[in-house]
Amino acid sequence: MAKNRKVYVCRACGAQFPSWTGRCSACQEWASIGEVAVAEQRVAAPGRTGSTKPLASVDPDLALPFPVGFDEVDRVLGGGLTPGSATLLAGEPGIGKSTLTMQIALSVASAGASVILVTGEEAPTQVAARAARLGAIPSSLLVVDDVATDVIAAAMAETEPQLIIVDSIQTLRADAIDSAPGSVTQVKASAAQLIDAAKRHGISLLMIGHVTKEGSVAGPRVLEHMVDTVLTFDGDRHSELRFLRVTKHRFGPTSELGIFDMTAEGLAAVPDPSLRYLADRRSSMPGSVVVPFLVGRRPLLAELQTLVQPIQGRAGQSSVQGFDPKRQAMVAAVMATHAGYRLSSADIFVSVVGGAKLDEPAGDLGLAVALASALDGKPVPADVVVCGEIGLGGEVRSVPLITERLHESYRLGFRTAIVPRSAPDGPTGLRLLRAESLAEALNLVPPQLRSTG
Repeated sequence: MAKNRKVYVCRACGAQFPSWTGRCSACQEWASIGEVAVAEQRVAAPGRTGSTKPLASVDPDLALPFPVGFDEVDRVLGGGLTPGSATLLAGEPGIGKSTLTMQIALSVASAGASVILVTGEEAPTQVAARAARLGAIPSSLLVVDDVATDVIAAAMAETEPQLIIVDSIQTLRADAIDSAPGSVTQVKASAAQLIDAAKRHGISLLMIGHVTKEGSVAGPRVLEHMVDTVLTFDGDRHSELRFLRVTKHRFGPTSELGIFDMTAEGLAAVPDPSLRYLADRRSSMPGSVVVPFLVGRRPLLAELQTLVQPIQGRAGQSSVQGFDPKRQAMVAAVMATHAGYRLSSADIFVSVVGGAKLDEPAGDLGLAVALASALDGKPVPADVVVCGEIGLGGEVRSVPLITERLHESYRLGFRTAIVPRSAPDGPTGLRLLRAESLAEALNLVPPQLRSTG
């Protein structure tokens, strides 16, 4: 019987130490080190040899991705899942990870390929009920209701499916490790054994992982380094929209975004999310501006609403949703210093409609125009978009991929854009009003735009 030894392991990065310390010297995290028992036994990799072979003899076509049949997922992954790859899908509980992976499994199995589902968190009956709600269950969709990695690896070797989905990696147990499922050492050992089996048999491995309350992947940080691809699945619980992002991808770009709608029949792709964000817009309302923003490299349009309420006897306060509060405070300060707008004696309310998040500097100029419109009580015309970064000196700066933003704005019917002076020309038919400073940009609104609105 294997002997156990006590080691101290960092929950954040998986680094090991001979004794407890308050701070991990590897990742600099505080209070992240705990004691675990590890069996002094190595898991042998069957069939391994030390032989070498010429790289030219390896067929690169074996690494071509295969489509999963879900267009948004395939686009995010650059064509689909790669044989022998390991993918980690992370997201908050209840956001729809199991639904997404079930739809992927049904789609791949319906095309005739063999797929294995590892049901660590649910009974097979529960999984079957979910699958039946989403569609017909193909005979090539198999299930393993065991959390022992030895059993799962044996099923992979015996069946050699095209895809295996593990829900979730935190529930698995490697018998060689004497600690509870979900611990740092168990997650690391379990993932390593399954990744090894997947690469030996050319199987695509998709593992679901939980996230912490801070939004990072639960378990050792080394898990993200072990896999080939890291996907995050998130969204606003009060909205039906869900977002699939890739934060690491060894086989393609990390700039794509998949957008889904959570429905009673499962997740449905949203081909034009900007129309969702702008569907109920009232263009005659002061304080409202449309801003083209980026999610990855994908340009989207959202409505930015502001409300300015003058108050007396106390300092003004701000309530911000969907926009960076620090950037909102900076924009208000620059408006006061360089454009003469005094906002310190007013309560400011900022909201990005529809659950979108303007977390990039491109929304600065739109926020300033919206605040000025709210203060003046005059609406910005319905066919105007605003895009640009504001510097502390009151200058208006260009932003990345502004050409793509302008083309998307024109496609959705906008015909005028307030942009930095250095911005390139947009599509034919889109009038650009260029501004070098914030004061110049705010002066564009009353004389030039409202005469055409």
